[in-house]
Amino acid sequence: MKKYIIAMGLFVLVAASFSSCKKALEENFTNPEKSTTPSIPLFFTAMLNNDRVAVKYWNVRTFLSIGPGVYAQTSYFSNGNTVYQQSDGYTQQYWDDFYSPGGNGSGTMSQYRSMQVTYEASAEAEKATKTIFMQAARIVLIEQAAKMVDLWGDIPYTETGSLPTSSTIKLPKFDDQKVLYTGFIAELKDAATYFKTAQSTAEFAKHDILLSGNVNKWARYANSLRLRLLMRISNVDESTAKTAVLAMLNDPTNFPLVDGADVATYNPKVTDILLSPLTNSVSTLVDAFKEGSWYATDYMLNKVMLPANDPRIPVIYDKGSKMVGGKLAQNPTFKAMPYDFTLAQQEANFESYALVDSGTFLLNAALPGILITAPEVNFLKAEAQERWGTTTAAKTAYDLAVKQSVSFYYYLNNLNISGVKKEVLPASNIIQDFVDVATVAYNGTTSNKLTKIYTQKWLHFGILQSTEAWSEYRRTNMPALQFVTSGKISNFDVPPNRLIYPSGERSFNSANYSAVQAKDTRLNKVFWDVN
Repeated sequence: MKKYIIAMGLFVLVAASFSSCKKALEENFTNPEKSTTPSIPLFFTAMLNNDRVAVKYWNVRTFLSIGPGVYAQTSYFSNGNTVYQQSDGYTQQYWDDFYSPGGNGSGTMSQYRSMQVTYEASAEAEKATKTIFMQAARIVLIEQAAKMVDLWGDIPYTETGSLPTSSTIKLPKFDDQKVLYTGFIAELKDAATYFKTAQSTAEFAKHDILLSGNVNKWARYANSLRLRLLMRISNVDESTAKTAVLAMLNDPTNFPLVDGADVATYNPKVTDILLSPLTNSVSTLVDAFKEGSWYATDYMLNKVMLPANDPRIPVIYDKGSKMVGGKLAQNPTFKAMPYDFTLAQQEANFESYALVDSGTFLLNAALPGILITAPEVNFLKAEAQERWGTTTAAKTAYDLAVKQSVSFYYYLNNLNISGVKKEVLPASNIIQDFVDVATVAYNGTTSNKLTKIYTQKWLHFGILQSTEAWSEYRRTNMPALQFVTSGKISNFDVPPNRLIYPSGERSFNSANYSAVQAKDTRLNKVFWDVN
């Protein structure tokens, strides 16, 4: 353990914040480790250079594929008796990586607190040039903080980082999750308003390794994240969500979104909010998948994709191979192991089943970290229109989202430079046929339509966005997943509804933890989960 930095980075020093932004950023980028002066631009770059956003082995192997990916069935998992039991050590690391620098994350909160301190100590003229950094950093912080709420519920937030901000040591209270979400939504609106008229600068563009200083994309990012959070609360506070979401959708000029400009074969690099790997990165996910989530998942492949002849199958999965007559032969068809195979059955039969695709996932060093994509935004639009607008508008958004998801996965596949064959995006008529197939087509009752929206969005999130997949699965109860409950250890026979707080937090911040201890059970629900 990192000695927990006395409850989430209370003793964060400026120099420590610098340390998480490594010299591998760019050859022409000032190395923050050699800087002796607190710098808002360097803190900002370090904040963006987040291994919990970038596609890294540790995050995929120790968190996404054994936690949210299991609970949402977007990742394959060995069906042992502890499969639904949370790993305290790995969730502790995820928790720590939000609050403090070093390790496998960037310390999003501590970097932001250091930016605040430096900003407040600056002269007014200097503040004017750094406001754009503060506004962008606020969006980045909220995106990560909202994930923390989605995973745990109440979290320390407003009182974190007391030493750098007030020169006092104070163990932070746990803020109410609903109050935090309300604040996030309001702050995102303010940030989007700022970026709608903001002017970028050369300094901002240089240090913005996420969006290269594009203020239009920052506005779209803020609005789209706000849309996500509003829809997340829509079952518990429908009136608030409905009013705000319809105001956004009915005024695209003032509320631009990451929606791909209504183009099915859009370019994710231009449109989406993606954290591209550093230019000298050679990291791949091959070990992460081989050690944990190597195989296709039953419901996604067998129940959703195969019946629809989904054109994404060749870029998400590989048929797999096994030895036949002393020679390695590819399996004849795509199929996933049944979810209810015992561990012994899995181990005896794995060679006959499909794997995660090598070109798209395992050997693709160019895979970006995914924050928000056009397909997600259009699925959110479709849900909002079906519930509060017109079913015609909902169908338009849904059809577009499904087609864009196809484009998105072929885009990821074609980023690969490992030598693995790149797949060609199918012709538009083939994609249209897929959208019109009975199990995908937007028709039936309102319930049928919403089920298709939720299922296709879950599929789109897939392996790399399993935290979002798990959140949406809990919110919507879709798709209709089944879980093996027999043979599991006592009290861990079903997936959790939330993560329990890691032991370090319970120990080092015990006085404040006591206020939320009664809620700290794995079957308690996050406030927006009312199903």
